Amino acid sequence: MVQLSVEKNGFVALVRFNNPPHGYMDGQTEIELEAFLDEVEENDDIRSVVFTGGLVDVFIRHYDVSLLYKRSQSMTEKGMTFDPARPVPEAILHRCFRRMEEMPKAFIAAINGSAMGGGFELALACDIRLVKEGAYDLGLPEINLGILPGAGGTQRLPRLIGESRALALTLLGRTMSPREAKDIGLAAYCVEGDVVAKAMEIAQALASRSPRAFSHIKKLVRGAASNSRAEGLAEERTLFCDLMVDPRALLEMADMDAEKRDIRDPNFTASAPSK
Repeated sequence: MVQLSVEKNGFVALVRFNNPPHGYMDGQTEIELEAFLDEVEENDDIRSVVFTGGLVDVFIRHYDVSLLYKRSQSMTEKGMTFDPARPVPEAILHRCFRRMEEMPKAFIAAINGSAMGGGFELALACDIRLVKEGAYDLGLPEINLGILPGAGGTQRLPRLIGESRALALTLLGRTMSPREAKDIGLAAYCVEGDVVAKAMEIAQALASRSPRAFSHIKKLVRGAASNSRAEGLAEERTLFCDLMVDPRALLEMADMDAEKRDIRDPNFTASAPSK
């Protein structure tokens, strides 16, 4: 059964995760996600991606624990040991999340239900997160199984909400509500109605912006936590100047100057070229 269904609307791809009955992530999810990212990377006509769940009140519930248990048994039986001095290589899921962060495209999580463990980590790797108001759980409760978030959760969560909150959530294995996720800054929007419709609206707006400007801004913001302040400011100055001589930027600034538009006008790019 195919787990990822893809609908294209202009420059936006809407991806629904569908793995009934529970909505777990598993090896097939990983394979399909990597293949989809290959397509996104190669296709200039896909500028924004919206991820959401295909089951009612489920985004991606979490990684299938029965599969993790089988892997744990196999590793134990082989007598495998691990040491941070010998880092474990990236697996498919790690590559996928890193590629989402590094790709000059927009990735948006329209969280329409439960998202824990690996499902929540996928949302953390997205650029923007929206949550649907409702009674469901979000978070990284892996410590309750005696393990830890293994697909970037311990690294991405504190960068989004701060070390203190991230420690309290992950060490206690506590999940949060959609409203709490919005209140602590993890989600940009908490939507009472159709969260996918709101996410598509944002995705279309992002797809209409200059791809070059989008790429530069995403690169700078994503790198802010790892670069030194001096490095980040130097790169920002350089990329600002790079856009100042970009044909699309010249046209958009000329249009705004001629028509005396407000820079806050969301339609000020309408007369600019599509690419």
